[in-house]
Amino acid sequence: MSNLKGKTLFITGASRGIGLAIAKRAARDGANIAIAAKTDEPHPKLEGTIHTAADEIRAAGGQALPLVVDVREEEQVAAAIAKTVDTFGGIDVLVNNASAIQLTGTLSTDMRRYDLMHQINTRGTFLCSKLAVPHLKKAVNPHVLNLSPPLNMEARWFAPHVAYTMAKFGMSMCVLGMAEEFADDGIAFNALWPRTAIATAAVNMLGGDAMMRASRKPEIMADAAYQIVTRPSRSFTGNFCIDDAVLAEAGVTDFSVYAVDPTAQLAPDFFI
Repeated sequence: MSNLKGKTLFITGASRGIGLAIAKRAARDGANIAIAAKTDEPHPKLEGTIHTAADEIRAAGGQALPLVVDVREEEQVAAAIAKTVDTFGGIDVLVNNASAIQLTGTLSTDMRRYDLMHQINTRGTFLCSKLAVPHLKKAVNPHVLNLSPPLNMEARWFAPHVAYTMAKFGMSMCVLGMAEEFADDGIAFNALWPRTAIATAAVNMLGGDAMMRASRKPEIMADAAYQIVTRPSRSFTGNFCIDDAVLAEAGVTDFSVYAVDPTAQLAPDFFI
């Protein structure tokens, strides 16, 4: 599949940040995008809603279906997938992007926050994948892409924030297991993670302006995701990809265009 023209992508958390960037990159080919996110009305601290995202996707050349979805709610996910299939005729790509983060140690992690991270990250990814698979089986080149890190079992990635690491690695374990489970169906399951911090609302919350200047733009993740989901699904599955490595393999040599501030030293992301 050389491009995504006419293909349908179901993207969780696509109202802003990396999810929206992936949606807009696909839209440039004329793809259909189901925006599965919670923000229906403007948020006092976060930019973007499913409706503003839909406007941006249409402006980029794609079709958009804004859907209010909390990935913790099975009925909402099921209804959104059904609506996507009814509207566009199927699903070709699922992007599990929705995620929650809190970088606290064990004693400082409230159990409600622990539950939130695991329900959105691990359970939400499992649920969306489970409900999308019957439709992906009917697609010509089906892909599932999880925004999650390589499975690196070094203690240094667990000790400072055990709860968050467990929740993100749960997404990666879905890749590891489902790639093998659905290999005969030709459904690709891959993970994508950034080499550096990415300029999103979460990074701004964690590190402020200084961290944002030391980040790359979400477009680097969008371009890498595009490279992955346009590959043949039967021959490229079960991989844990890093954004700039994917693009380097595709021939990209100048990464300065992705820097928020080309003069700033880039901040490495977790797990790499």
